Amino acid sequence: MISFLKTLLRAPEAKASRTAKIIAYETGGRARWTPRDYAALAREGYMTNAIVHRAVKLVAENAAAVTWLAYEDTLEHARHPLLDLLARPNPRQDGASFFESIHAHLLLAGNAYVECVALDGVVRELHALRPDRMRVVPGPDGWPEAYEYRAGGRGVRFEQNAPQPPILHLTHFHPLDDHYGLSPLEVAAVAIDTHNAAARWNKALLDNAARPSGALVYAGPEGAVLSDAQFERLKRELEDTYQGAVNAGRPLLLEGGLDWKAMSLSPKDMDFMDAKHNAAREIALAFGVPPMLLGIPGDNTYANYQEANRVFWRGTVLPLAQRVGSALAQWLSPSFGETLRLAVDTDRIEALSPDRAALWQRVAAAPFLTVNEKREATGYAPLDGGDVVE
Repeated sequence: MISFLKTLLRAPEAKASRTAKIIAYETGGRARWTPRDYAALAREGYMTNAIVHRAVKLVAENAAAVTWLAYEDTLEHARHPLLDLLARPNPRQDGASFFESIHAHLLLAGNAYVECVALDGVVRELHALRPDRMRVVPGPDGWPEAYEYRAGGRGVRFEQNAPQPPILHLTHFHPLDDHYGLSPLEVAAVAIDTHNAAARWNKALLDNAARPSGALVYAGPEGAVLSDAQFERLKRELEDTYQGAVNAGRPLLLEGGLDWKAMSLSPKDMDFMDAKHNAAREIALAFGVPPMLLGIPGDNTYANYQEANRVFWRGTVLPLAQRVGSALAQWLSPSFGETLRLAVDTDRIEALSPDRAALWQRVAAAPFLTVNEKREATGYAPLDGGDVVE
């Protein structure tokens, strides 16, 4: 009877994701650290490899340089508080630096975190947080109920159950992780190691007179070998007198039956340069940058630099920038309006001017479209009295 009464008094079930409950059994209530060494990837990639550094800078800086437009339904706002906030997100950063940090974090870690600071219910500042210091705390339903940020031995917990959630978590799609994203840097890790090894090989060649080493052959009496003292002396003289860029080309003086035999293993025999360029192309592919823009030789996919730059903007920069803008508008909708959306002003992107000119020409030559239909097709707001055919 008591168990029957408990069943009647049980709270009614609320709607929730059915699949999220499965996730909750695995991670319920426990914080999960990002399952990769972000610091090692950043050091070996962005801080060491020139191809990675330039690829990330190209994507992040170009995506951060776009101009935003604010719309409510179809109405465009020339001025809006959200646009002012994005232009000056916090006292330490302007809008370009703020968005560059977000895009770079996404490319290097697969995750980016933005904190909003509100005063009296009004969002006043936005801050980009380092992804390696943040961890997700799943709730009973499997979705994040909080985020924990640790720096300098101290931690801050951000509860996500407020009307305006304090943390926005942006991720690249990861097929095997429910909370964290997959970094292009991690995907290109093998190619990065190959390219870095090729650079170290080049450096070693320069340190050894820009040619493969040889062998010193002792041609003394049959059965005779160098004594330990003679061997150590010879080794010391070679290291002190003949190695290094300063000693490149210095003639080698041999005595006592020693003969120099060069070992002819050339970089071409190892297919060295081709492997290095292939690794560079794989890195560029992972970040969505045409190899031509990175100065990688041997890639003639595009007819010219302008065409490669246009494909780069269309295929990489615009999707990334628009995705971040849409996520920001949705996250901040409790503070700035549910119908507000952000869009990239493509008319101000010089790389897309040929596409824009072709679109205008096609629309202008369409006699069956009204003035407002032509304006809508080119991204402009309608005019009063514009529902007529010219």
